[in-house]
Amino acid sequence: MTDRLPASLRTYRLLSAAATPLVPLLLAQRRKHGKEHRERFCERRGEASSERPPGPLVWLHSASVGELTSVLPLIERIRAREVDVLVTSGTVSSGDIAEQRLPPGVIHQFVPLDVPRFVRRFLDYWQPNLALFVESDLWPNMVIESSRRDVPMVLVNGRLSENSFRRWNRLPSAIVALLQRFDLCLARTAADGRRLADLGAPNVVTTGNLKLDVPAPPADAVRLDELQMATGRRPLIAAASTHPGEDELMIAAHRRLKANFPGLLTIIAPRHPHRGRTIAELAAAAGLHVALRSAGEMPKRSTDIYIADTLGELGLIYRVAPVVFIGGSLVPHGGQNPIEAAKLGAAIVHGPHVANFAEIYGALGAARGAEAVGDGERLTAALGALLAQPQARERVAAAARRTVEGLGGALERTLHALDPYLMQLQLRQQNEHA
Repeated sequence: MTDRLPASLRTYRLLSAAATPLVPLLLAQRRKHGKEHRERFCERRGEASSERPPGPLVWLHSASVGELTSVLPLIERIRAREVDVLVTSGTVSSGDIAEQRLPPGVIHQFVPLDVPRFVRRFLDYWQPNLALFVESDLWPNMVIESSRRDVPMVLVNGRLSENSFRRWNRLPSAIVALLQRFDLCLARTAADGRRLADLGAPNVVTTGNLKLDVPAPPADAVRLDELQMATGRRPLIAAASTHPGEDELMIAAHRRLKANFPGLLTIIAPRHPHRGRTIAELAAAAGLHVALRSAGEMPKRSTDIYIADTLGELGLIYRVAPVVFIGGSLVPHGGQNPIEAAKLGAAIVHGPHVANFAEIYGALGAARGAEAVGDGERLTAALGALLAQPQARERVAAAARRTVEGLGGALERTLHALDPYLMQLQLRQQNEHA
């Protein structure tokens, strides 16, 4: 393909290059707000903090925690072929998850800011032989510079919401110029595939959602025992990955339900843990007793709201809570991932805004494996009904588990699509060691 860029991308490249002198100020501000790793600034400028291994290298880029978690099994399978893997991500929390859960030998770096000089420095050092971009995190300079080095690029678990599709349609020449540089786009749903193809992706295959093949999140056995001992036989509900506006609804639901369920404990795990103290203030203002997990506190007999403002502990929450509201769905965010809760046997409640996982929520609804609610009043009613009816709760949870198990298989389909690229790298690896 021609390397002639449309005016919109040329303008973007000029502006991003001109912004280079402002990077130190930007990084300092982000660090001040906890959005950058204090000791790893250099990586955001494309400077490596690890040594590149010899031989072929697969580079996989995932934006944040959700995307990285979804491709952990894929990374394990690629690494099992004795091909080296470099993983990049852009958030501090994803760096923590990488440290905890990446397979041995896999390198993690924070992705460079999308400034031409930094991107070129990154690519010159790492020289990847295959680039896998997860879902929809397509930075123009990164894509363009990779393409100019003839690095094969594949979009994995490709996602394109209807809103994103409409936005990109305002700059059709830009998205076409980016997508046509990809050798292959592996879409998570048929609808995502159609939208990618309509925007100019030349080779689209629907492989399914990798998040359905991720094992249930782990839970530390000691911490699980401690939390189970602390909660005892109390009636318990949880809200996972909540966004502003939803915490207030859960607090209000707790106040209304506690009269009918003495000793009720509500666990709130915000999507962004730094909001924990703000939620604690909301609960305290409502006259409720609060405990913060980030402060090392455990729920006491008097605790009404337990705020799990920590990272990577949803596996713990889903194992102790029989009923879980999945956040990002009662506010217009698009909904958070219900798969992990379903795999661990929770009865799921969610709001109407679930476009990010529309296919999965649709399947759960059709199987009666989740309860959809439209507002705070219906949320309270649904939580109360599931608490009061253990048999109905078990039916909902069992239907959810069967549904997500039946939708699996994306990992094998993705590996099958990547097999020609990986086989070529393995042959090269063998020839270099011969």
